[in-house]
Amino acid sequence: MDKIKITFPDGNSKEFDKGVTAYQIAESISPRLAKEALAAKVNGNVIDLYRPIEHDTTIKFLTFNDEEGKEVYWHSTSHLMAHAIQEIYPEAKFGVGPAIDAGFYYDVDINSTLHEDDLKKIEDKMIELSKKDERFERVELSKEEAIEFFRKKGDQYKVELLSEMDENSETISIYNEGNFTDLCRGPHVPSTGKIKYVKLLNISGSYWRGDEKNKQLQRIYGISFPKKKMLEEYLQLLEEAKKRDHRKLGKQLDLFSTHEEAGAGLIYWHPKGARVRLEIEDYWRKAHLNSGYEILYSPHMGKSWLWEKSGHLDFYKESMFAEMKVDDQDYYIKPMNCPFHIMIYKSKLRSYRDLPLRWAELGTVYRYEKSGVLHGLLRVRGFTQDDAHIFCTHEQVETEIIEVIRFARMMWKAFGFEELKYYLSTKPEKAVGDDSLWHKAEDSLKKALENENLDYEIDEGGGAFYGPKIDIKVRDALKREWQMSTIQFDFNLPERFDMSYIGEDGQEHRPFMVHRALLGSIERFFGVLIEHFGGAFPVWLAPVQVAVIPVSQHFFDYARKVTDELKKHDIRVELDERNEKIGYKIRDWETQKVPYMLILGEKEQTAGNISVRKHKEGDKGALGLKEFIDNITIQIKNKDYTIS
Repeated sequence: MDKIKITFPDGNSKEFDKGVTAYQIAESISPRLAKEALAAKVNGNVIDLYRPIEHDTTIKFLTFNDEEGKEVYWHSTSHLMAHAIQEIYPEAKFGVGPAIDAGFYYDVDINSTLHEDDLKKIEDKMIELSKKDERFERVELSKEEAIEFFRKKGDQYKVELLSEMDENSETISIYNEGNFTDLCRGPHVPSTGKIKYVKLLNISGSYWRGDEKNKQLQRIYGISFPKKKMLEEYLQLLEEAKKRDHRKLGKQLDLFSTHEEAGAGLIYWHPKGARVRLEIEDYWRKAHLNSGYEILYSPHMGKSWLWEKSGHLDFYKESMFAEMKVDDQDYYIKPMNCPFHIMIYKSKLRSYRDLPLRWAELGTVYRYEKSGVLHGLLRVRGFTQDDAHIFCTHEQVETEIIEVIRFARMMWKAFGFEELKYYLSTKPEKAVGDDSLWHKAEDSLKKALENENLDYEIDEGGGAFYGPKIDIKVRDALKREWQMSTIQFDFNLPERFDMSYIGEDGQEHRPFMVHRALLGSIERFFGVLIEHFGGAFPVWLAPVQVAVIPVSQHFFDYARKVTDELKKHDIRVELDERNEKIGYKIRDWETQKVPYMLILGEKEQTAGNISVRKHKEGDKGALGLKEFIDNITIQIKNKDYTIS
């Protein structure tokens, strides 16, 4: 029998018979690996363990400890859930059922409305099916065969998906698992027995393919783990996440609101939320000016030719709002700031001596998001982008990327995020720009990451069509990852807008353009920040830093003097002169998560000092007002991000 060479992650290789499966290879290494492996990555592609391997290849076995292993596990669980639903509701039709960042969902069409009680029935059926330990078996079909199969099954959603597939460019496959068959590219875990502990979390409405004109399906979300302890820990985090939900805290702390009747996906910043935003933006501007950036302001709309030339009307129109007529000309409200920054660049001749140019803008942009995906501050239609563009020579680009990475790390640390993960996305199949430019750009990104001794993962082919990028994910207090910062090369716009600079040789050259966002958008960042701190902002960010609470109206005059002194030092303070009992006031300010309360009664007035309470810690004892002001001023100045 013909032999093939299998190369492992450590560089060692071994020969196997052609047609060997990844599972057989794992077994030859160790029974434990064969037991824990969920799928295999072969030449960069994730495949089923039982799929035959016909050629020399690299291989990496994926377990639940790998992100791609989790994705396979959760995707397989979504199919097991669909099987369970079909057992209980034989009339069920199925939309899509992908893995998501944490868990999975499936969109289903059944004759009855599901309620929370129904989730337990589906869970029990899933466990029953799991115990049968039936294999996920992949079968490849022609487009006609697949359409005929699902037409007979009466599943019009799968027929619609299949009708749009191109069998010349993608393989059409189904998976059989027991008496359940589903359309799926895969891969899946070897068998249902791998799926041990399941919890279905909630049900929501979801229009088929996200289009409000289509039928509304029922979307069931869930999570699963191979170990019971993992599920228990996750559910505990989920309960904590509910307490920290930025929408709930936004209302409780009077930070922001949304008003569907006045326009979906638009954020109303209340005074307290606006105070936090002001602190964020002031810090952002000072940090940028200190890092060699200049601040720009650009219009909110531009003529249609601008978006035609930029390519947005070709590639991005579905996410743009419709055109408006101004003086018989078509204008579009801006979805991005880039073309405006380019117009400023082209306002005069540039020399190599002018470069690099680092231009930043807190620019409000507008993008059309379907109503079904809008989510508080995290998914909106109007938002202020933390945006910057760097225009530089080819020789300067590596240094510029290093500085952006350092800047991002400094920025995130200032806001209390210590754990960052880095991803490098490389050239996709369809891309603009010469290969030499892509190689130069990718090499610059790699060197910049390595120069900073940062571990990173490579997302092969994950770059945009116009350039490679670095993505930075931050981990919050609940260990959730958020995609936030991006450093993105662009070979498209400099070419489309015929950008140039005069080089040292006196000739015209094309500059490198780098899109760069650190916080992403102010709205989304604020939502993440609320949940990270659970609304208990560090002192420097807190909308109210100190609450002054006299124990009765007899001490109002002293309380006003204390309040005035705090205001003189630019401390955000509120004086509580309500005719309420002191215990009630303290409890109320505690729910408002104000960092410090100053309690003032006869003892404090006589001694000329204050009694300090700290959020979550309670009474800290008596202190001189000057000493307190000195201490809190240092905390504010040093951007102390310890959770209060």
